[in-house]
Amino acid sequence: MTAPAAPTQLSPATPGGPKGRNLVAVTYRYSMLGVLAILIVVASILYDGFLAPDNLRDILVQNASVGIIAVGMTFVIISGGFDLSVGATYALGSTVFAGVMISTNSIALAGVIALAAGVVCGLANGLLVARLKINPFVATLGSASVIAGIAYIYSNSAPFIVSDRSFQALANSRTLGVPTPILILLVTFTVGGLVLSKTTVGRNVQAVGGNVEAAWLSGLRVPTLTAGVYVLTGALAALAGMIDASRLAVGQADVGATMALDAIAIVVVGGTSLRGGEGAMWRSFVGLLILATLTNVFYSLNVSQHWQLIAKGLIVIAAVALDAAVRRKS
Repeated sequence: MTAPAAPTQLSPATPGGPKGRNLVAVTYRYSMLGVLAILIVVASILYDGFLAPDNLRDILVQNASVGIIAVGMTFVIISGGFDLSVGATYALGSTVFAGVMISTNSIALAGVIALAAGVVCGLANGLLVARLKINPFVATLGSASVIAGIAYIYSNSAPFIVSDRSFQALANSRTLGVPTPILILLVTFTVGGLVLSKTTVGRNVQAVGGNVEAAWLSGLRVPTLTAGVYVLTGALAALAGMIDASRLAVGQADVGATMALDAIAIVVVGGTSLRGGEGAMWRSFVGLLILATLTNVFYSLNVSQHWQLIAKGLIVIAAVALDAAVRRKS
């Protein structure tokens, strides 16, 4: 019997060899930094006031909430999951924060209860996905409807308008001269990045997303890790709702319709793969800056919001297609 021929080995120097594949992966890994740099140059040409300190501050303040949610979404997507309920949880956090503030006149109590509501929402998602083994897309799509319904029932489909000026402290105060929403955004990204890249928990989350069966065989507590990322995302979504409610002095249930798409877009544009197991928090921060810059330029040029939605959708599709192409190459 003739032995089968040995497979042809690609030379490391060839385009298809290890060096070629590594070059593709490294180029993709840092390509969004180049995109951001080019975008900043173009934005400063199209809009004279783009680099003005006040404009840069406003960009970060206006996008702080979606950026905070994107931190949790990064953990979820890296773990191999998906969360479409963040918009509803964001609305619930906004509504509960304002409603409890009106009824108790205690901003501390309102904040604790709003965050607890977000934790409960995240825990429910985690149990559906980790324990009942429901597909994350289906589970969070269904929970989004339930959470939105709860927010409408709690608010009686009417906004909570808060007149107490202390309610606006969360969004309008400054710490060391930095607007509090920006400080919360930076701290959240920094802590999230350290946990993801420097701790055992972060490495385990990546292991679960990379190969859940191997993670099981390695003795990792897969259900606990999976549920944990959803709890984190729920809490951050509620916090984001609190910040925007404080900024507008209004808590309402009919907000956050595009929040899930925006958060996913940030993570995907940053370069985190929807397949799970791979990603970094700094990439999501770059994705946030890219989309925030685009939005700012669109508004400065009076581009219709409808066209903005189209552009955002095309960007997400392009990012996912690029990720798929890179995975095929490497």
